[in-house]
Amino acid sequence: MSSESDPESYARAQGGPRGETSASYDVYRDPWGIPHLRASDELRLAYAQGRVTAFDRAWQLEVERHRAEGSSASFLGAESVSWDRFARQCRLADTARRCYETMAADDPGTAAWVRAYVDGVNDGLAAGAARDERFARTGLSPAPWEPWVPLAIWIATHILFAGFATKLWRERVARALGDEAVTLFATDGPGTAGSNGWLVPGDRTTTGAAIIAGDPHRFIEDPGVYQQIRLSCPDYDVLGLAVPGVPGLAHFGHTGSAAWAITNAMADYQDLYVEQLRRGADSAVEALGPDGVWEPVARHTETIAVAGGDDVEVEILETARGPVIIHADDEPGANPGGAPRAEADGSTQTLSLRYPPRVRRDLGFAALPALLRARTVADIDRALDGWAEPVNVVHAADTAGGLLHRVAGAVPLRHRTNRLRPVPAWDPQHAWQGWAPTPAEPVQGFAVMANARGIASPLGVEFAPPHRANRIRELLSGSADWSPKAMADVHRDTHLASAAPLLALLPGFEDLTTAARALRERLLAWDRHMAADSTDATVFSAFRTATVRRFAADPVFEGLWGAPTGPDVFHPWLYLVPKIGYALEGLLTTSLVPGLDRAAHVRAALEETAAAGAPDTPWSEVHRLTPWQAVPDPEAADWPGLGGDHDCVNATSTVPGFTDLTARASAARYVWDLARREDSLWAVPLGADGVTGSPHHRDQLPLWAHCELVPVVTDWTRLTKESI
Repeated sequence: MSSESDPESYARAQGGPRGETSASYDVYRDPWGIPHLRASDELRLAYAQGRVTAFDRAWQLEVERHRAEGSSASFLGAESVSWDRFARQCRLADTARRCYETMAADDPGTAAWVRAYVDGVNDGLAAGAARDERFARTGLSPAPWEPWVPLAIWIATHILFAGFATKLWRERVARALGDEAVTLFATDGPGTAGSNGWLVPGDRTTTGAAIIAGDPHRFIEDPGVYQQIRLSCPDYDVLGLAVPGVPGLAHFGHTGSAAWAITNAMADYQDLYVEQLRRGADSAVEALGPDGVWEPVARHTETIAVAGGDDVEVEILETARGPVIIHADDEPGANPGGAPRAEADGSTQTLSLRYPPRVRRDLGFAALPALLRARTVADIDRALDGWAEPVNVVHAADTAGGLLHRVAGAVPLRHRTNRLRPVPAWDPQHAWQGWAPTPAEPVQGFAVMANARGIASPLGVEFAPPHRANRIRELLSGSADWSPKAMADVHRDTHLASAAPLLALLPGFEDLTTAARALRERLLAWDRHMAADSTDATVFSAFRTATVRRFAADPVFEGLWGAPTGPDVFHPWLYLVPKIGYALEGLLTTSLVPGLDRAAHVRAALEETAAAGAPDTPWSEVHRLTPWQAVPDPEAADWPGLGGDHDCVNATSTVPGFTDLTARASAARYVWDLARREDSLWAVPLGADGVTGSPHHRDQLPLWAHCELVPVVTDWTRLTKESI
């Protein structure tokens, strides 16, 4: 940090009236209500970011704070108890406190920067809450943030990114079908997170400078999970996509001379340990550790307040491996030599979670202010050397022609089995043994990142099918004169390559009914685009749904038929029908389930779909957006229909076999132009303002639904200054 914005200077500034700090920044808005902030130094700028975010998104910030602290049921009710229990049991807030304490001791400059943001949030919450009727409707009153809250929000947002819950499913599969089938349902897509990203070097653009583009795939929420914002002070002028509640621009940014973007690396960096516990007469708890040694377990209880219901008491346990997130019944008579008892799905095991931030007491937040100050690819590369959570694939470019394609984040070195399923805590071979190096590779031609196998392969187990990555490469190869505006054509592409294995079975069927023959011809003639106006796309989805359901009903999967047990928060990973829907392509060809008569099921699904009458309904009429809202929207908005599907570049995910609706799609789209930043483009699903009914709450929604983007504005004279 510069000398004028070091911790001591900031502390002196805070000694005066709060208005003195507030007056040292200006807020501007572009025609879309996107905030552009200009301040006298970076600490005042961080303060401004926090205060403006609280004004625009107070409800969202308080929802995220309570989720991170495990207290959302106090105003959202009993449906939130499951998440709150998980948040407390895996110690999200406590981990954030520990990471902040380490930061304050080892990196006081970054800690002061985070505190400045929190001070801004605290000064803006009251005004922001006054704008939003959801506070009064739920009885929620804003509460002051502690300095560690942004770290807690970051951890809570990403705790499920590495998919440790998939290990619960693999354990269930192994117990039902045998160890050799543990990765039978591996497909990687879609999970809770993904993304597209591509980097086009200057020799393929109209300007001779690189273009970086892409879109993060998340569950769509209202308000949106990304915030378009610009941050300017004497040290830098950066625009990008922020995570509300967290300072800076962690994932996507353009400094003018350099730009960066990320996708989920699909790395495996969290482990589940099967624990054996025993309890003493004094309520003390011990866990069987490596080499047969019984170790003390930290224990206390916490109370979850529930709006409209009774309080819920939660026991918090933590072994030397990590917090216990699934409790089995107490096991009388410990058996040091054997595994704890478990049902067929493994759900009654006692499991602890080991995850890097709790082990390292570090999230890599020092990278955030460093990214804002980056001028070159080398600056970005150095900043990301310290990144920890989550593990990402990174693209970066600068105006001097520098290009970067690397992985950033903390992945532990350990036994391969750790990556696949829960492992015994008492076996020393499953201990962590340091940290894996993060791969990097030169950019040769186009660089594409779409969660598929590639640069991050050594760090993961399951990756996305290659369809999105291959399609992006195919589209980019079609021109050597790419412009920022032309990137919208890549964003909106709806080709569904994953349909091929299912359709390939159709020509071999004989003795079909007349209706089934007609349906087969229609499907084989389809262009395989899940276009919004395509009726053939709707027909294909109906056929796919029938196929998935027939597969799921096959007796070979009988051991997986039961409803998930254990904590509700893990259930999305444990239902058979969605697992088959996402893994259908692999299940059509795998030799791991020889008893599965694939052709018979596909044939029956074709006849079933034909008998029901092929729907002549455009895809967008059934494939509609259904965003998550903490409380129902009183406007009862008619959410738009969309094109695309989960394996399309326009990745609007259905749940095959369950619903054609989509809750997961592009949480933002961006195009960073390294020739002229003012020619860059971006869009979010809703808008810049988080308050329902405000002019900029949903003004980008129609454009986003059609994969159109809005221009980035960089000329301060074209912005409207706001009183503060």
